Amino acid sequence: MTWEFEFLDFLQTIHNPILDKIMWFVSTIGEVGFIWIAISVVLLIPKKYRRIGLQMAAAMFVTFAIGNLILKNMVHRIRPCWIDGTKTLKDGLLTVNVMVPKDYSFPSGHSMNGMTAAVTLFLNNKKMGIPALILALAIAFSRLYAYMHFPTDVLAGLLVGLVSALIVEYLFVRMNWKQKKSLC
Repeated sequence: MTWEFEFLDFLQTIHNPILDKIMWFVSTIGEVGFIWIAISVVLLIPKKYRRIGLQMAAAMFVTFAIGNLILKNMVHRIRPCWIDGTKTLKDGLLTVNVMVPKDYSFPSGHSMNGMTAAVTLFLNNKKMGIPALILALAIAFSRLYAYMHFPTDVLAGLLVGLVSALIVEYLFVRMNWKQKKSLC
């Protein structure tokens, strides 16, 4: 864990007012997966993209179950910004003014949600998927920049998101949901 604090402390040295505002914005739009849920709901409206919206919602549900309900409660890893396992921020920490979650750190929910949604979009529509992947990675980085997660929290979140999206993609293909007219 020492290398993780060293990496996070290094990121503290690159803080500046402009980057702080950008990272605050990027982290905030990733809160509770709101941006990804909103995109999923919007995709459910037009018939052309309804199946993608449904697949995104299903993949995010799988991610929530694996990451938030199982892993976070098994691992109980405290956040790097907390001191002595309490929810008190470390003294002198240059955090971006983001909401400090009350749940555990491992895996990163922002990273899981973003990767799940972005990979689902990418697998179904490259034009939507590429910008979504860039946004998902920016959100994941913002959590490191804000000292809210350890690097391994973010990596695990990205991995859980990727695996969840691939599992749901496999199920949609396997069950031939891509060709069913009733969903499209």
